[in-house]
Amino acid sequence: MRARSEASTRMSVQDVTARIGQIQAQLAALAPVRSAVASGTTGAQFANEMDQLTDGTGTAAGSSQGEAVVSAARKYLGVPYVWGGTDPANGLDCSGLVQRVYQDLGYELPRVSYQQAEAGRPVDGGLASAQPGDILAFGSPVHHVGIYIGDNQMIEAPRPGKNVQVSPVYETPTAIRRILPEATGGVGSAAGVSARVAPGTPYAGLFEAASQKYGVSANLLAAVARQESSFNPQATSPAGAQGLMQLMPATADGLGVENPYDPAQAVDGAARLLSGLLDRFGSTELALAAYNAGPGAVLRYDGIPPYPETTNYVRSIMSRLEAA
Repeated sequence: MRARSEASTRMSVQDVTARIGQIQAQLAALAPVRSAVASGTTGAQFANEMDQLTDGTGTAAGSSQGEAVVSAARKYLGVPYVWGGTDPANGLDCSGLVQRVYQDLGYELPRVSYQQAEAGRPVDGGLASAQPGDILAFGSPVHHVGIYIGDNQMIEAPRPGKNVQVSPVYETPTAIRRILPEATGGVGSAAGVSARVAPGTPYAGLFEAASQKYGVSANLLAAVARQESSFNPQATSPAGAQGLMQLMPATADGLGVENPYDPAQAVDGAARLLSGLLDRFGSTELALAAYNAGPGAVLRYDGIPPYPETTNYVRSIMSRLEAA
């Protein structure tokens, strides 16, 4: 909540809010963490996240993501402020609004404001360096957050008795955090990968065609196929992942893959998926971790999740790429 006008009241509210935030964080830590997908496969959560990774045509959303955050936030204008609210049908508080907006776009954020003030990456240079979609945090300890929309304005859930609204940035933010990935170019051409695969590689033509279509290294696609299925297009994992690229049925549906056992469809879908993950996370290692464990796990741990399966998966594929 915002500070009230009298200094004594302001400190009291901040102290109480900070303590409540600490308790909420402790409770959140006791909740089970979403597990990695078994057998080195992608998970059903990709079905909901794919629309945010691409624009529906296989092109990474990239530079438009900040405006997508603002658009998602505008949907909640007029929702009443409710302390502790996380459901827009009943009401939202400031951190509930921020969490919900990013959740709509496939990003998992902590629940309370002081934790959100440490999410993502810091933005240096003050408000002049802020971009639409950045989180603005206020107070020390942090007691309020909003979403920057540009022109010195933000969308916020301000306090009881008010609704979610567009407001001026009324004071200097304590922190500005960027959740969205930086615009990157040529990630798929990182060291150790190329546009062509070694002679004799199974399905080399499919990998190279998908590389040209989506800008993802053919060597990376081949290495994923080797790790996932040993180039077996009829493979089915105990978890239900299917085909050459071991796509889960829900993931395949989200990618428009009608038959994951068809190598051409499987490679095309996996290339589209990896293209979005590379643009989202800006790193081959993180894209591989997200392919294996899900984007939410990468966001939760702010890096490669500490799952033995995932760390081994990333290490194995990166070793092959470096040797290529």
